[in-house]
Amino acid sequence: MVGEQQIGAGADVPDAAPESAGTTEITCSRGLLDWLLINKVSLAFSSYQTGQLFLVGVLPNGSLSVHQRNFTRAMGLWCESDRIYVAAVDQLWRLENVLQRTERANQHFDRLYVPRNAQVTGDLDIHEIAVDQSGRVVLVNTKYSCLATFSVTYSFKPLWKPRFISKLAAEDRCHLNGLAMVAGRPKYVTAASRTDLLDGWRDHRRAGGVIVEIETDRIVTDELSMPHSPREVDGSLFALDSGRGHIVRVDAATGKREAVAFCPGFMRGLAICNGHAIVTVSMPRDGSFKGLELEDEIRARGGTAWCGVCIVELRSGDIVQWIRLDGFIKELFDVGLLPAVQCPMAVGVGTPELQHTISVEPFATS
Repeated sequence: MVGEQQIGAGADVPDAAPESAGTTEITCSRGLLDWLLINKVSLAFSSYQTGQLFLVGVLPNGSLSVHQRNFTRAMGLWCESDRIYVAAVDQLWRLENVLQRTERANQHFDRLYVPRNAQVTGDLDIHEIAVDQSGRVVLVNTKYSCLATFSVTYSFKPLWKPRFISKLAAEDRCHLNGLAMVAGRPKYVTAASRTDLLDGWRDHRRAGGVIVEIETDRIVTDELSMPHSPREVDGSLFALDSGRGHIVRVDAATGKREAVAFCPGFMRGLAICNGHAIVTVSMPRDGSFKGLELEDEIRARGGTAWCGVCIVELRSGDIVQWIRLDGFIKELFDVGLLPAVQCPMAVGVGTPELQHTISVEPFATS
């Protein structure tokens, strides 16, 4: 049985949510700190409900650090050791680490992510972000049912759309939401349905969710429920069968799915690290999952949905570590890994800290 640790004085939460938002208690499994240290990784996750980016690491004294910054309707994330992209309501933010390897911010933090660019896109409902082998940013443009990238002049430049989508329109026709990269190239996407009309996917939430192979437009499977976040690791294709509450392994050739683990909430983001799946879970918006099998599954197990992050051992399907949020925050969105990072923090947008955090690039040497 995994023990529980409550985040107390050792945690770093400098950017409290707005007073009207209420409070949220954060607890974690007893072994989470050791798991982060053993795997040499920190976590980032977003909450679009309250508009926040959370960075989770380990302080030098061995306690958990939970660092929070506000980004309006924070959704998709892309994380590297020294860079984070955050999709907000009408902008995509790029944050850069400004610390050298021997430097520390506030004596404790080995990464200090500072906003350096905001690409204004308008409200595209960006669900996931990736960076391809050429360094191009690829967006899952859910509102327009396509993959897209930045444009100098326009809100976005379309790169690909499913064959079943007849035109680009701001209608969220199929709820395209997830992207798997393989060898630095977009390989698979997830969508809630193959519908081609305004909000058509909402009538197909219980079944009919698809994984599509991008290059061939082949439907790998159409038997998922509200799928999200496809990921290919070592030749295995994983996805979130969110409407049923399962992480699944999908045979890319036959479409056959195998349930790997059940998680107690509506899943969205997925990251994979050393044989573990890291996934966010959320509570239902209106007290009900509106006919999804997930609701029946949770009831059959005698429990209730909760909000947080689950770390699942893929071999056994067990939830081995977790972070739980109780209180005002009831929904999370994406999750990302910060490799080789122990204790990250960020500077917030529109804060005095941003005005006074000045760093200078060294002169070039010949």
